[in-house]
Amino acid sequence: MSALLLLSVSCQSTPNTQSNATVNKSPASANALAPANMSRVGTIDERYQSYNVEMLEVTGGKFWKPYGPELEAILKERKPAAAAEADASTPAGMDPRLYEYRPPIDLTNARLRKLAAALGPAYVRVSGTWANTTYFPDNDQAPSKPPAGFMGVLSHQQWKGVIDFSNAVDAGIVTSFATSVGTRDSSGVWTPEQARRFLEYTKSVNGKIAAAEFMNEPTLAAMGGAPKRYNARDYGRDFLLFRKFITQAAPDMLLLAPGSVGETTGDWGVAYGTADILKTRDLLAASGAGVDAFSYHHYGASSQRCAAIGKQTTAAAALSEEWLGRTDETLAFYRKLRDQFEPGKPFWNTETAETACGGNPWAGTFLDTFRYLDQLGRLARQEVRVVIHNTLVASDYSLLDEQTLEPKPSYWGALLWRRLMDTTVLDSGIPIREGLHVYAHCLRGTSGGVALLVINNDRNAARTLTIPVAGERYTLSSNELQSKTVQLNGTELKLGEGDELPVLAGISIQPGSVEFGPATITFIALPQAGNGACQATSAR
Repeated sequence: MSALLLLSVSCQSTPNTQSNATVNKSPASANALAPANMSRVGTIDERYQSYNVEMLEVTGGKFWKPYGPELEAILKERKPAAAAEADASTPAGMDPRLYEYRPPIDLTNARLRKLAAALGPAYVRVSGTWANTTYFPDNDQAPSKPPAGFMGVLSHQQWKGVIDFSNAVDAGIVTSFATSVGTRDSSGVWTPEQARRFLEYTKSVNGKIAAAEFMNEPTLAAMGGAPKRYNARDYGRDFLLFRKFITQAAPDMLLLAPGSVGETTGDWGVAYGTADILKTRDLLAASGAGVDAFSYHHYGASSQRCAAIGKQTTAAAALSEEWLGRTDETLAFYRKLRDQFEPGKPFWNTETAETACGGNPWAGTFLDTFRYLDQLGRLARQEVRVVIHNTLVASDYSLLDEQTLEPKPSYWGALLWRRLMDTTVLDSGIPIREGLHVYAHCLRGTSGGVALLVINNDRNAARTLTIPVAGERYTLSSNELQSKTVQLNGTELKLGEGDELPVLAGISIQPGSVEFGPATITFIALPQAGNGACQATSAR
């Protein structure tokens, strides 16, 4: 694909190739951009935009039940999450009826590999709540049932499949380690036996783990299989043992921590009110400094599946400033702790999606593409080096349909980010406000070029910007905001014969005033911007 792109994503009643084309008007009514003078404000990892393949997807097991009559009947009861009978195959404290068995994912699937490779280079994070309780055997003969203290089994063949997938699609592996009761000695202290076995096997098959957390979401340790009454002091003791072990066993692996979830400067935090939540401040005080990056998770709400625990959102709120700004509130909370305990360390958002608990029914529609891309734009400006979306394939919040592997709308947004947005982050000069979120990066592969991401989250009114140099634009539209299909210049985006990605043909724009229609997302490529901070650009 040409690097000279401009994408406008819109929702309108009738798709029209020219409906969001450039409109040359008097600049007096527009905000004037100065791409040549936009200053550098940060740098992101080349693998900034990444994705999760849950550990449970690899091993097979019970993941979020699809929306439908059966799930709707369960949700109508609105019982507390722990009211249903306990199930050893689902996280502690959660209603097992919210889950449904799925077989192990086929990571050799040609369509899956082709679509994942198109987003590369990236990171693939294989972790999640179930990783905390997953057993790794010491030979190729995996047990049919997990040993005591574990809830699942990861076979050598399955992990080798992850390594092969990682190499095939240029996705560095990010993971976490087992920390459940089965990994501990008689005093309840974590031991490195499982971690050592895991790392030695990975090395034996020429695999590499790029980065790892000790455990997934220690703020919800009880849900993740930790011993009863596990506290911050216990975590600090275990983390120090883990860090000492990793320093010797995997010195080249980036150490991420703490991987917390649910805390925020707002009152909507998804973990607030949850029993046994551990505070990140206490975890950091107990474990001390000494990581490569400060990791955290962000979910702005819990999905309808977890209605019993509250913290909900609606489709009507999906374009609101309050909803889109929640990712800033989570980062602001963890920034204070980073500055106190790990000053200067970059952030990694190692898990995020539309909502926790598998996403809402609209998580896989065009409506959530606004959040997806707006979040990438916001966090890139704020020292976040990597954002790992949950998930690539599983449940409603995935980038690909879990049955057909067809791309959902946010996949196409992800692909365009990958093709356009370089690692150098610029100041667009336009403050975020309703209807006009403007993010700027160097243009990928074009020395001196600038790429803009312009999001109009106003459902009713257009916005304008004055652009001083020529460029290109691509217009995506959808018949409905909650549609799983997207059109490019009036033609539906879909895979071609042999799963070939479609040609994305752009529309040229000239200097002047550019209009952005209601509920649109626009990427603008300005190859002749002449930005000094982008002169040495050489990214692919």
